[in-house]
Amino acid sequence: MAKTAPSVARKEPDKKPRVRNAKPKIERAALKLFIHEGVDAATTREIADKAGVSEGALYRHYKGKDELALSLFMATHNRLAGMLADVLSGTGTLEQKVKAAVKAYCELADEDFLLFSFHLVSLNRYLPYDKRREDDPVSVTERIISGLMDDGTIPKGDPALKAAMALGVVMQAGLNKIYNRLPGPLSQHAPALARGILAVLKSS
Repeated sequence: MAKTAPSVARKEPDKKPRVRNAKPKIERAALKLFIHEGVDAATTREIADKAGVSEGALYRHYKGKDELALSLFMATHNRLAGMLADVLSGTGTLEQKVKAAVKAYCELADEDFLLFSFHLVSLNRYLPYDKRREDDPVSVTERIISGLMDDGTIPKGDPALKAAMALGVVMQAGLNKIYNRLPGPLSQHAPALARGILAVLKSS
């Protein structure tokens, strides 16, 4: 009598119950993985698992990992551009504008340092997307510095170079904080950072 093959129970994929407010959970989990592992190394499955949601929940909010990463980057990038344009184009002396801009930059960093850190370490990856934009933080800073040169407020020079040097003051400080080489909130260093930027702008 022929033996019948034993039946093999099919293993159903794990199904996580739908989680309320899944989007912010997904974004926080993604930020942690993107910073510690890198965008390329992280997977949608890892992001979903870390967030405690199903992978399908991630795809309900984003087309995939790359769209999620770019969205997180641009959230800070756009806020920085608007902030710099508002502060540096307003009234007041050069010293007052620089101090206000640095204060706003540091407060933005301290408000959500995880999101800020991702923006800072991802500039080389995502900045090319902004080549044709005129409202990104670098372009805004270059235009303002060019205007300051034209009206004689600061010495003539290359606006692009001066912008790179000025932004470098705060950006390198931010990187050092990410790498635990700078203590405390970034805001506590704002006065020193402002003095450094003023020195750069006034240099010939």
